[in-house]
Amino acid sequence: MAGVFRSVWHLSAMLAALAGALLCAARPAAAHPAPFSYLDVRIDGRTLSGRLVVHTIDVAHELQLPAPGPLSDPTILRQHAPRLIALIESRLRFRADGRAVDWSVTGLQPLPDQDSIEIAWTAPAHDTVGRLAIDTLLFPYDANHQTFVNLYDRSELSWQEVLNRERTRTVFYTGTRQGRFAVFRNFTASGVHHIAIGPDHILFIVGLLLLGGSLPRLLGIVTAFTAGHSVTLALATLNVLDPPARIIEPAIALSIVYVGADNLLMGGRGRDVRIWVALVFGLVHGFGFASVLRETGLPAQALGLSLFSFNLGVEIGQAAIVLVVATALNLLRRHHAILAGRVAMSGSVLVMVAGAFWFFERVF
Repeated sequence: MAGVFRSVWHLSAMLAALAGALLCAARPAAAHPAPFSYLDVRIDGRTLSGRLVVHTIDVAHELQLPAPGPLSDPTILRQHAPRLIALIESRLRFRADGRAVDWSVTGLQPLPDQDSIEIAWTAPAHDTVGRLAIDTLLFPYDANHQTFVNLYDRSELSWQEVLNRERTRTVFYTGTRQGRFAVFRNFTASGVHHIAIGPDHILFIVGLLLLGGSLPRLLGIVTAFTAGHSVTLALATLNVLDPPARIIEPAIALSIVYVGADNLLMGGRGRDVRIWVALVFGLVHGFGFASVLRETGLPAQALGLSLFSFNLGVEIGQAAIVLVVATALNLLRRHHAILAGRVAMSGSVLVMVAGAFWFFERVF
């Protein structure tokens, strides 16, 4: 019987020790109610304003204070205000239509019931704001810290975003004429840029051009490619269809292999079906474009305009490739027809090899 009581006593002691350990482990978590900050931004014509709410425990850590509790006292908070303001100003930045915005603090008060500090701020913009970029990583010491952003356009909540260590920037386009123009300008430039830095898309287009043809014919081919990828780009960005990248990226590579092989098999003879090839494989490439567009961030209030502008930028980039490559190949055909044929065939082989390399790289 005594052995049973000893066993029960030891078990009770172990459970008590475990409970104590769990309570001790829970205390730091309770000291930091949530690793969040809250940023409200209000856009009213040429004026930006808002408030930032941060937890006292984060501020105490960054200012190297022994404890966060005293920051709930307005007198003590005022003593540390210059250091706190300098810290926040260095880690919260606004750019309106490409220009840095100098913002200033207009109020600072503790929120004792929330263990937080509220910072009111305002900033004049150079002109009516069309595009506002917000960059912030307020408390990098905490890997889990997040900043919840609420953006108000003329008193109406128009955009919400969560910024963290992996995502430190968000961009908002206002509903003004300047905002719509900013959407058009930025997404058109993004489409041109994506074509310029996408070797697989460029090689696919070049492969379609190697066999030559009139300029209207070649422009029609790349326009068919645009029509194809416009459909799937819209479907993917609207989350109607979203095939995984592990399927799409190898499929894009295979489309390049096909174009090179088709050039070799046709050899300039037979029916020219490049428009249909461009249209069909454009559907595949559109899913690839969608991943880039998601990273850019689509403005919900101008979704149609952003999609149109991005596609227009892609078409402009493709047209530039057509003009350069087609002009060079036509000049070569006029002066050295045999050499031009060899360039077309060897170029098609290189297109196939590059596509095959990308396929195996993306699969394995």
